[in-house]
Order: sequence, then C-alpha cells, then structure tokens
Amino acid sequence: MTATRVILSAFIGLALATTLLAACTTLIALAPIEPPSKSSFDPAIVAKGAQLAAIGNCIDCHTAAGGKPYAGGQPLKTPFGTIYGTNITPDPDTGIGQWSEAAFSRAMREGVDREGRHLYPAFPYDHYTKLTDEDIKGLYAFIMTRDPIRAEMPPNELPFPFNNRSLIGAWKLLFFERGAFRPDPAQSAEWNRGAYLVQSLGHCGACHTPRNALGAEQKRHYLAGGDAQGWHAPALNAASPAPVPWTAAQLYKYLRTGLDDLHAIAAGPMEPVVHNLAAVPEQDVRTIATYLAALMGQPTADRQIKAEDALAHAKREQAAYPLIDRSELQIASGDRAFQNGAAIYAGSCSECHDQGRQASSGAALHLALGTAMTITTSANLIRITLEGIVPPDNNPARWMPGFADALTDEQVKDLVIYIRAYFGREPPWRDVDEELKKARTGRKR
Repeated sequence: MTATRVILSAFIGLALATTLLAACTTLIALAPIEPPSKSSFDPAIVAKGAQLAAIGNCIDCHTAAGGKPYAGGQPLKTPFGTIYGTNITPDPDTGIGQWSEAAFSRAMREGVDREGRHLYPAFPYDHYTKLTDEDIKGLYAFIMTRDPIRAEMPPNELPFPFNNRSLIGAWKLLFFERGAFRPDPAQSAEWNRGAYLVQSLGHCGACHTPRNALGAEQKRHYLAGGDAQGWHAPALNAASPAPVPWTAAQLYKYLRTGLDDLHAIAAGPMEPVVHNLAAVPEQDVRTIATYLAALMGQPTADRQIKAEDALAHAKREQAAYPLIDRSELQIASGDRAFQNGAAIYAGSCSECHDQGRQASSGAALHLALGTAMTITTSANLIRITLEGIVPPDNNPARWMPGFADALTDEQVKDLVIYIRAYFGREPPWRDVDEELKKARTGRKR
C-alpha cells in the first residue's frame, strides 16, 4: 500500500471518528466586538507584545511577499496542500478586528477561531497552548494596535479530504495536548525560561521535530530534526549534526545575528527567524541558547574527534590558500562526478570558502565546518547553491550569490557530490536527483 493510500485510509477513519465526536461536541461562536481603539491598550503591554511577536516570528507567516505587515496571504506549503497565512490585522471584515481577547486566547490555546471553526495546525497552537495569560494579553494588545488592512485571503489549496475542517477535531483528539508550560524545578530559572520560549511561542519543534503521516510532531523525537519549506531543519538535541558542537555562547551569537565563526550563516527559513530575534531582549535569546545547549549536552569522545578533524581540515586549507591545487584531487580520484565537482568548486566557490572566516567577519565559512554538508539530505546544500543567501536586511557582508542560472543540473549534482565527499566526509547522498528536481520546480512557481 502506498503512503498516499495509507494517509487516505487514516483520514477516512478520522472522518468516522469525527462524525461521532460531532454528536456530543459543539464549538460555539464568540460574540463579535467593536474593534478596540489603539489608545485603550497600555503602551508598555503593546511593547512587550511586539517582542513576543518577534520571538514567535508572526510576521513571516502572516505577511505575503511585498504585502502589508500581518495582512496575510503568505502561502504555507504542507504535505497536504497549501494553506495561506490569515489576515491578523484589526480590520473588522477581513482581519480579526471583531475578536475579543477571549476569542484570541481560544485561538491561541485551543486552535478554534471566533466563529467556532477548527484552525489548521499549520498555525502552531499545539505550541501556543503553553503560553501564559500575561503573554497572550501582550500579543493581543500588539496585534490589535497594528494598522487595519482590508485584505481578502485566497482559498486554501487542499484536496479532499484535507479540506474538511471537521477532521481537525479528530486530529486534535489524537495529537493535541492542551495545557500550560510546566517548569522543571530541578532546572535553573534561565533554563526554564528558555524551555518556555522554545516550547511555546518560539515553536521550534514545528520545524525541528519530525512529523508522522498525519502531520503531527513525533514527541518522542523532540527536536531530532524535521523539515520546513523544502529545507531540512537539523536536530537541536544530542543528535545535532553540526561538525563543531555548539556551545551556549555560539548559539546565542547565531540566534542573535545569524552568524557564528564556526558555524554557517542562517539560510532558508532560519533567515527571518534570526532577523526577528535581533529585536528581542538579549536575555531572552540567551535563555533559549542555554536551554538548547543543555539539550545537546556535552559531545561524546567520537564527536569531539570528528570536530577536531573538521577544524584541522579547515585550518590546513586556510593556511595553504591560495596555493591549493584542486587538479591533484581530480587526478587522485577516478570518479567522474568528483572530478567535475572539484573543478566547478575551484572555479565558483573556492575563492570565498577556502579562506574561511579569515577574510572578514561576514566571509564565507570553510565548508568542512558547515552543517549542510553533514545532514542526512542534500536538500539544504542544493537550495543554498541554487538560491544563494540574501538575508532580509540585505547585509552585503552576508551575501552569497545563487547559481541557479549559472550551473546546469549535471553541474549542480557533481558539485554537491564533491562537497559532500571532500568536506562533509560522509557517504554519498541518495536523494540528490530528487531534491534537485524539487528545488528547481519550486523556483519556477
């Protein structure tokens, strides 16, 4: 039985369960209100809400490319179809201007909108359910003081049966755990604050935790690596694939700036995350780093040996630059793809990456230290190669050109094969053709 048939069979079962559930469960609509005036909110609470919204990266999912902030329209691609981020400005007709704080709180904690409809879990209420009353109040104040924008959303592009919202009720019965965050008394206040932010508003697990066939996070594999918008989100626990193990200080620097000396620049879905975290109080970002570093733990002896090898590899080549002769690598290997990849790397990549971060604080990382080379999929390396890296603020010191129009598919594949073998020092990826096709198709849409 194919994976699609398994999923369809499961959803048919869910439909039957939902029919029974509907007989005894009624989701009521909450009364609309007149949009509150901006002056009715305490400026200090609004300011706090702005910081919380930045931690939650709310603007990224609720703002279309080139659109007004929070006016919705951003397509969120899922394995079940495309869902469009909603208009959460206080417009009374197309936004949430008629939502009371109670309606807003119910949406955040239970995944039910003001009219009593289930919300798709692309909106991560399975994380937001852990938020405190105070933080929900701050978020509500911030959202309701944005400029109201009238903007109709395109309909979600979900095939049957996924377009049936009633199925979400059954999904919730199976996977949704309501409840506030519970601090661990055995841990420090800093650790608990970081755990709260990661598990609730930061919803890090939404990307960094693998999901099952029905789209629910596999909680037993918490932060063990997942997928987001065609990218792989690496593990943030002891299974972290980073060539050099992270420290809390390095994580803080990366989350705050998108850059660390021994790790790659933030790319793909992480770019807007770190862009928003730059506006968050320093201490909150430090607590997130503290918590994640604790989850990763101390590296094993084997992991430490690999890290030292990666660092030595990078240092040798940086010291030899620009005298590295990659023609020797081509002669030494009888593999055609490796030889071609080495030549492409020498002509397109080596001038920046062989120097590592010696050239400037924003210079290219030596690829022996990059996580994209050591993860289990070629997805990230292929997308970086094709799309380049252009941070939201267009900082020229952190820019990498894309090679989508400069390299053929065969050249991209050869380059990826070479980089994986020479810098990643890992077995060849088996998904290069598949991921390259996905990346090329995604760029054409």
